[in-house]
Amino acid sequence: MTLLNETELRQVADTIARVERDTDAEIVTVLAARADDYAYIPLLWASVVALVVPGLLNYGVVVMGPHALLLTQWAVFIVLALLFRVPAITTRLIPRHVRRWRAANLARRQFLEQNLHHTQGETGMLIFVSEAERYVEILVDRGISARLPDATWDPVIAAFTEQVRKGETVQGFVGCIERCGALLAQHLPSTSQRDELPNRLIVLP
Repeated sequence: MTLLNETELRQVADTIARVERDTDAEIVTVLAARADDYAYIPLLWASVVALVVPGLLNYGVVVMGPHALLLTQWAVFIVLALLFRVPAITTRLIPRHVRRWRAANLARRQFLEQNLHHTQGETGMLIFVSEAERYVEILVDRGISARLPDATWDPVIAAFTEQVRKGETVQGFVGCIERCGALLAQHLPSTSQRDELPNRLIVLP
């Protein structure tokens, strides 16, 4: 996960504060290292391979007795279970649709946990990133979606996702906030000065 220093965290918070002066929207940013620990994935793959490999060896390379087959199976399982727990490998073993589903689920939980559905005028916006899944999502409450359709955010999400892939997460947050802010200021301009939700970047381990 990207390690953020105080300067970078302050940069994100300052950008939100500046943008919110021109709009009634309340922006909250969340950065997650990963959407799930996927603890079962290494064990699942290690089990499948451990069941197949000894049989292939026995019939294709060398004939082994039951004791040797069992030891080989255990050895393969233990080695692969440990190897597949390396985060970079684990992520590659998870189907893309599973990774996206877990990340999307976490984003929606964060929308509720950060009280974005309780803002005055229903103008909450969540900018969510899960780095391991390279997943970016923007969720808005009804006060914003009534004026800006969901497709409005697609180009912003696409640009931010590319920056996450390049490891430019902080720059991506700042650019995303500014682009969202410009649209919000145009369609949901400020009618009163308020700051209902924290501006700091919320970092989930």
